[in-house]
Amino acid sequence: MKPLFPAKFAFAIGALAALIFAACQATKEPATIANPKAFAPASSRPTADAPTAIPSVSSNLPAPAAPAAAAPAAAVPTAPVTPAQEPASPAAEATPAAGAAAEERATSSDPIERIKEEGLNRSQAMDTLSYLSDVIGPRLTGSPNLKRANQWTKMKLESWGLTNAHLEPWGPFGRGWEAKRFSAQVIEPQAFPIIAYPLAWSPGYDKPMEGDAVFIDLAQTTNLDQYKGKLKGAMVLVSPMRTNLAVPFQPLAVRLADSNLLVAANTVDDLGFFGMVQSRGGGGGGRRGGFGSQLGANRISPARLLSFLTEEKVGVVLSVTSQFDNGTVLVQSASVPAGTNAGGGGGFGGGRGGSSPYSTNAPAMPPQVAVAAESYNRIVRMIKAGEKVKMQIDLEVKFHNEDLMAYNTIAEIPGTDLKDQIVMLGGHMDSWPAGTGATDNGVGAAACMEAVRIIQAAGLHPRRTIRIALWTGEEEGLLGSRAYVTQHFGSNAGGRGGGAGRGGRGGRGGRGGGLSAPGTNAPTELAANTNNPRVAGSVAPMAFPIDAQTTNNPAAQSGALAGAGASTNAPARRGFTPGPEYDKLSAYFNLDNGGGKIRGIFMEQNEAVRPIFRRWMEPFRSLGAETLSMSRTGSTDHVSFDSIGLPGFQFLQDPMDYFTHTHHTSEDVFDRISAEDLKQAATVMAAFVYDAAMMDEKLPRSPRN
Repeated sequence: MKPLFPAKFAFAIGALAALIFAACQATKEPATIANPKAFAPASSRPTADAPTAIPSVSSNLPAPAAPAAAAPAAAVPTAPVTPAQEPASPAAEATPAAGAAAEERATSSDPIERIKEEGLNRSQAMDTLSYLSDVIGPRLTGSPNLKRANQWTKMKLESWGLTNAHLEPWGPFGRGWEAKRFSAQVIEPQAFPIIAYPLAWSPGYDKPMEGDAVFIDLAQTTNLDQYKGKLKGAMVLVSPMRTNLAVPFQPLAVRLADSNLLVAANTVDDLGFFGMVQSRGGGGGGRRGGFGSQLGANRISPARLLSFLTEEKVGVVLSVTSQFDNGTVLVQSASVPAGTNAGGGGGFGGGRGGSSPYSTNAPAMPPQVAVAAESYNRIVRMIKAGEKVKMQIDLEVKFHNEDLMAYNTIAEIPGTDLKDQIVMLGGHMDSWPAGTGATDNGVGAAACMEAVRIIQAAGLHPRRTIRIALWTGEEEGLLGSRAYVTQHFGSNAGGRGGGAGRGGRGGRGGRGGGLSAPGTNAPTELAANTNNPRVAGSVAPMAFPIDAQTTNNPAAQSGALAGAGASTNAPARRGFTPGPEYDKLSAYFNLDNGGGKIRGIFMEQNEAVRPIFRRWMEPFRSLGAETLSMSRTGSTDHVSFDSIGLPGFQFLQDPMDYFTHTHHTSEDVFDRISAEDLKQAATVMAAFVYDAAMMDEKLPRSPRN
């Protein structure tokens, strides 16, 4: 194409344009900072000290130094942090916009605005969660992965400037477990893979196992004698077929509607998070694993069946859970044959009188595998059609007995004038083995870590010491937090800290393995079992050691009881022994309801905190957080605090697809997390924790305690 202008004219036009551009740049005014009035301190909030400089904090750089009055970190030996151990985080670019943002943060006098600015615009939470879930992977209590997570989170918190970072042991818990290799397929009369996962603490084999598939129809079987001598090495399918796999027309994921939030705001009793949410399958609860919940009243009990299969030396026990489909598999704990004192309803997974699969003295049990409903149904239909189905399962596992203790990760931001008092936040980071523990509860652990990073990066200096705790053993019955509460804050009669695990999750089923009778699982957060000390809800003494020098110290006790009846102290109760820090804790805040954003908070029937929480929630109304529910919720680590009279709170969150898709399943992975929801949750937590740390008085304790 012929040029529109000759070359010499084009050159002249270009030169003229360059001169005009240079002149404009010379007269351009420098960028100005946003109106300072936009960041004026709220009348109901303390004004933070404006830092002289807020360094850009990346995942590899320490946070601002702690105040000089802070106690030094405990000398805990640790491996050096190397770039290979850290999640990738892009370095901050030295651009004019970045400089303006830093200057804006430094000049803001409202600490909550600084928290929001840091948390919503410079979040590192997704990097933290990715490392926990993608790199470290599933974190079963006692496993090498969980202990690696302990070490990594400790080093990460130290890199952000937190002090007194250490791993606090509890236990002994029992043996660790990991699946080294697994695959499952049908090999005859035709070959096809099946979707399946081994249950936690299941035994395995040194080489692949092949055997005939046998379906025991428990809905029609009242006598197992017909199977005697016929099941050795067999692949035994023990669950009824799933017949409720109709096309789902309800949404897989939901957010709380205004009607849900209204119910929460108007309910005083133990509503709980899960009582408000309708799942695809019908109710908000009812996600009980295994075939026990599907059996008739007069059929063979799970305890009797598993004992029989163990005696017959079957190859593998295969089950399907009563919920989840579309290839999603619920994977929890393997089941243990109950002892002779368990009775007909003892159930699997260490029910009444039984042991736990992680116990070092657990009895012999067959390998156990959970199968996706679609794969399971096809195999059963083939058997019923007269086909001789042969399967191959390759399951190699490793048990770890070298360290029977488990550990909580603990670290602190030192306080200033009220540094001897404590505000805590936390969430559990142990998980089940099929997914990577992202929604339950890597996201809660990452949000808590991000909350303390935000406070550090914003250059805030809390009056009280802020202590973060990343719990372990939660999935087996709040074990890590209960042990910690017993050691630091006190215990009820019998030396047991933490109290009963309330069934606040809408009647949700037990958390044992794939072979469970209703309400009898040992590894559970809900069952009110009265004999097993490892079950939330048990009244038996816990096996965790208690420091007699602190919990039996008359001076400590008198100090704890002296404030009974005051607004910030629960009344003394019969049989309660306070710990050394009972009077020092203001509040504990927990996050463990999936990856949805925070919509409010459960006040645990503590009306005195309503006006306080209302003020603290106000800056986050535009982010969807404003509901205050008087009801109590249970089944997670705040219960350990609340049950001995300490203010422990769980935030109210959008359910998303937590109970329809990811909870304890193979789909509990990083890709199910909303980055925006995680940023919001971490920011709200940071603000609540900081506000609690800045009050003149501790948060009031509930009179019901």
